[in-house]
Amino acid sequence: MSGAVTLFRKEVQRFWKVGFQTIAAPVLTAILYLLIFAHVLDEHVRVHEVAYTAFLIPGLVMMSVLQNAFANSSSSLIQSKVTGSIVFILLPPISWAELFLAFVGAAVVRGMVVGAAVLAATAFFTPMTFYSPLWIVLFALLGGGIMGALGVIGGIWAEKFDQLAAFQNFLILPLTMLSGVFYSIATLPPVWRQVSHFNPVFYMIDGFRYGFFGVSDAPPETSLAVVGACFVVVALATLALLRSGYKLRN
Repeated sequence: MSGAVTLFRKEVQRFWKVGFQTIAAPVLTAILYLLIFAHVLDEHVRVHEVAYTAFLIPGLVMMSVLQNAFANSSSSLIQSKVTGSIVFILLPPISWAELFLAFVGAAVVRGMVVGAAVLAATAFFTPMTFYSPLWIVLFALLGGGIMGALGVIGGIWAEKFDQLAAFQNFLILPLTMLSGVFYSIATLPPVWRQVSHFNPVFYMIDGFRYGFFGVSDAPPETSLAVVGACFVVVALATLALLRSGYKLRN
């Protein structure tokens, strides 16, 4: 496991050294979202008897966790492939399971750090409640793990930066933005409400928000089951891809 620990530390240090870009920038983006939407809607909208600003903050936090977890693992792999430094990761006797643990673990760390920073920065706008902190941490870890694993898949599949951008812009971003970050799906027409239930990111956002307020659009147990199942499926797919050496060793 020493190889996994070393690679994990390297991946954490990689994003930490450029914290202005990897941590401060997402926090600023979340604050801008909050300022714009809260200014327009806070006095006119309540969701589940919760003020709109308070309702929005958990969504922004979880969105930051997911997007930054994906960005960490995917950007690391594509940069290593483009620059040719991937050979220094593949030459040492590091197993595919250790590669998975290092890349996904570092992605989760970045997601959690950015999420905590966003929560700390946005909490100044309105008092926040914490109905179940354990529920909050659990969904953040599972969501970060799923997106970190998807980042590994995207980084392996992409051969150029624009291919990775397409993976993110046409898959990750729509799933995230249409998951209930800015709204409750209860306000949607019946057809779109049903469609939203096929979006796994919806359950990540909804379960995470349940940890703050104790209310949700879907039963929290259902959200946990869906998110847990998604993590297992994505993790197994990522492990299989790493073991095959697809676009890495072959």
